[in-house]
Amino acid sequence: MTTQSSHTGTTDFDVLIIGAGVSGISAAYHLATRRPRTTFAVLEARDSVGGTWSLFRYPGIRSDSDMPTYGFGFKPWTHRKSIADGHLILDYLRDTVTENGLSEHVRLGYRVLEARFSTSTARWTVLAERTGGEPVRFTARFLFLGTGMYDHSAGYTPDFAGADEFEGRIVHPQHWPQQMDYTGKRVVVIGSGATAVTLIPSMADKAAHVTMLQRSPSYVFSMPAEDVIANALNTVFGHERAAAMIRRKNIAMTRGIYKACKRAPRLTRRLLIGLVRRQLPAHFDVDTHFTPRYNPWDQRLCVVPGGDLFQAISSGRASVCTDRIARFTPTGIELESGQHLTADIIVTATGFALSPLGRIRLEVDGREVDLPSTTVYKSMMLSEVPNLAFVVGYTNIAWTLKADLVSEHFCRLLDHMDANGFHTVAPVAADPGMGRVPLVGDLNSGYVQRGIEGFPRAGTTGPWSVEMAYERDAERLRGGSIQDAALRFTSGAPGSAETPALATTTGGDR
Repeated sequence: MTTQSSHTGTTDFDVLIIGAGVSGISAAYHLATRRPRTTFAVLEARDSVGGTWSLFRYPGIRSDSDMPTYGFGFKPWTHRKSIADGHLILDYLRDTVTENGLSEHVRLGYRVLEARFSTSTARWTVLAERTGGEPVRFTARFLFLGTGMYDHSAGYTPDFAGADEFEGRIVHPQHWPQQMDYTGKRVVVIGSGATAVTLIPSMADKAAHVTMLQRSPSYVFSMPAEDVIANALNTVFGHERAAAMIRRKNIAMTRGIYKACKRAPRLTRRLLIGLVRRQLPAHFDVDTHFTPRYNPWDQRLCVVPGGDLFQAISSGRASVCTDRIARFTPTGIELESGQHLTADIIVTATGFALSPLGRIRLEVDGREVDLPSTTVYKSMMLSEVPNLAFVVGYTNIAWTLKADLVSEHFCRLLDHMDANGFHTVAPVAADPGMGRVPLVGDLNSGYVQRGIEGFPRAGTTGPWSVEMAYERDAERLRGGSIQDAALRFTSGAPGSAETPALATTTGGDR
């Protein structure tokens, strides 16, 4: 199923939203409901809405955040499963688009290549390429980038010696073949992250055997697929009334676990590893295979609903091997220890490639924007780049929480500008003496370290800091004033000599 718009040939809008995943859908909903007179379009490169959830089709794909918080704040999650399968999430996103009349704004098959802002016209000119190669231009007052962090064109696979000699099949989860049959096959899954721990129990039911081959262990945390408390609240109060209670509960619990890991890493380390021991046979070598070298939440915790990974291992249908790869062979993988893993299929669950703001080339008045040289403002705008907002979600809680906050704040910003006759807004360059740090600085995961240098940087003080803390962002994005000395507004009709205006007006700031 795809969601196609019934748009006309219009190519000029107040807002162009890039990406029809979680962030783009959130922005479209908020614009449509809070600013019904605002014209906007959503440009999506693929042939379906849903972003990551319409792209990834590997066995068992599911959320690793609970759905009452990964779902939108304006649409309660009603399925009994809290840790949900990918197809349920995709249905939820498509329903959101349909129910709120957003389909007419979505244009599928438009890959945005570049965007150029002109101060004289106070507008962006956006070059996109339609499926098939046809170039199309759009213009817009504002650009909203809901492009996510991952490169949808290719995942990350290391160069493995001898890979071309392997006589079986090598598959990356991001490019899973639809008709892939692994029944009765010996499968080796390379990796120990969220994708690997999802694939292994899902494939173990049909495969002859599945081996998780990891260079080093990750923290794996088991939680029920169904939230008993949430389901009880939904039964008693109904989904609409219960949603806010469940959301608050889950945010508090997730943030509490994260803070405990950061404040008492030794204690939480013992607890997490102890929980793993309880779910595996007494003879299993937990010290080797499930005892990471790093502290909890230096990398994301891997969630396994109902302990399905541990059940697969305990049953003998799956196993874990902690070793380094020497080379691929015609029949499998030779390890540095000398052991050989025989395989018919090798799955390289070795991570994803990052894509800084969709790799869209940005230009302001003829000068290309160098993303790493910019500093983010309130985690949603770029220094010295006018009329642009973007979403990079949380690393330690559901991405959608950030998307909703940014969308709300963006609508309030437009209200403020309209009320005061402003045509452009740009964060003023941060204090050159202020420290600058990576946009995502709280994780040392391989995929983050490989690609984060291509992203904008965060500051260390005030609105320039990036808070991976929902409660702090809720305070400054939902509750904080739009007015800020760090913002430079301009007034005057586009095409005329614009007059810089400070954010010191009293109207429309909420």
